[in-house]
Formats: sequence, C-alpha cells, structure tokens
Amino acid sequence: MAFRKAQELLRLAEMAGSRYRGVSLNDVCDAFGVNQRTAQRMIREFEEAFPSYTCSTDSERRRWWKISDMTMTRMQGVRDSELAALDMAIRRAQRDSAELDVRALASLRDRLLASMPSTHARRAEADAAAMLEAQGFACRPGPRAKVSTDIIGAIAVGIKAPFSIEMAYQGARDAAPRTRKVEPYGLLMGTRQYLVARDIESGREYRRYRIDRISHANITGQPFARDPEFDLSSFSARAFGSFHSEAEYGHVIWRFKPSAASVAR
Repeated sequence: MAFRKAQELLRLAEMAGSRYRGVSLNDVCDAFGVNQRTAQRMIREFEEAFPSYTCSTDSERRRWWKISDMTMTRMQGVRDSELAALDMAIRRAQRDSAELDVRALASLRDRLLASMPSTHARRAEADAAAMLEAQGFACRPGPRAKVSTDIIGAIAVGIKAPFSIEMAYQGARDAAPRTRKVEPYGLLMGTRQYLVARDIESGREYRRYRIDRISHANITGQPFARDPEFDLSSFSARAFGSFHSEAEYGHVIWRFKPSAASVAR
C-alpha cells in the first residue's frame, strides 16, 4: 500500500473512532474530496484493515462505520502540521482578544504534548516552530479593545445554559453605563467583538452589543427559551463586518469595469 493511502486509511480510522455515529460514505467524500466510487473502495480497505469495526444503518438507510479500538491511531501522536495549525489558532485568538479561546487551545496543546514521549514532543514542537516562521498575520494598526475574561465567561455560560444576563452597557449615546437585561444568542468575532442578544425590555429585538462597552455582566440564573427560528450565521451574513444597521441593509448591486470582471467573479 502506498504511503499516502496508508495515511488516508489512518485518518479514516480516526474519523470512525472519534465521531459518535462513525462515518458514512458522504463523510468520506467530503473529507477526502473523492467521488462515491472511490469512497466505497476506501471503506472496503478500511474494513480489511480494521476488522473490529461495527456497521449500522439509520432511518434514512445510510450506513455508518465505527471502530472502538483506537490503539493504532493513538500511536501516531501529534503531527508537526497539526501542532503548527493549533499554534496558529492560538495566535489568531490572541490577536482577536479571545482570551477564553486562548486558554482552551493552550490547555489542549499542552495535554496533547504531554501524552507523547518527550523526544517526540520536542521534535514536533521544533518542526512546528519552523513552519510557523513562514506564516504571519497582516498588521492591524491602531488600538485594540481590551475585554475582561470575566465578562466573556459570563456571556459564554449564558449562551450555553441558556440564562439571561444583566449587564452594565454604555452605548454610543449614553453618558454613563446603563443596566440592561438581555437574552444572549451568540458572539461575533472580528476586529471588534459583539454580543448578539435580545433586549428583554425594549421590544425583544435582536441587537449587537460591543463587548468592550460592557463594564460588568452577571448571570441571572433565569432560563429562557431560545427562538428556534434564529440563525446566527444568517444574522451575521447581513453585514460586511461585525456590525450592520437595519436602515442600511438592503439589496446591493456591484458594478465592475470589464477589465476587473474576471477577478470579481
């Protein structure tokens, strides 16, 4: 078996072992960029290499393959490219002032390295550091907003539970922070971070609140029923950046010179 095919087979085994239901043919097509015929061939090779697999069929008659014995896949350790990607994710989170993400990713990184033999861990770190030297971020001039981890933590708990939040927020037209009670629905990350929430006291409309303008936030402990029709991706897609005004939202037609048409597509 070619080396690349062996790597793909191990990756398929990782997917089959780590996912609750296992993998389907569509998962194989999406993960490896292959057609159904090739995915079927890969599944047959997977069945031969991992005879302890189990196969189930769901209500839509889709077949799922899963393995429980992950001994062989755990022997791979952490690849330098994976460690470099994790380090880059930590850098992105630091750049965006997402402190909770920084802590979680750094903890995951340390736990992964601790599970490896020390010699392998040192080599992976050295190789990852060399890869990172060739990567970087475009400079973002100007000041960066500082966000309290306590505030982000309270918002995260409110979103997960979900619980309403009472916060001190100073809007652009407010002379001082005002107490507001909101139902949190999500966070928008970017140059600025926004809390997407529904204001309980002002018509319950969805609004964006700049995180750096929140001076204090508490969990009320009062649960609320999330709107099943609300979709954060659709809501955030209504703007070029993190913020949009309802008065400015509408149908936009872009016009390009003929010389730029090929690039604009």
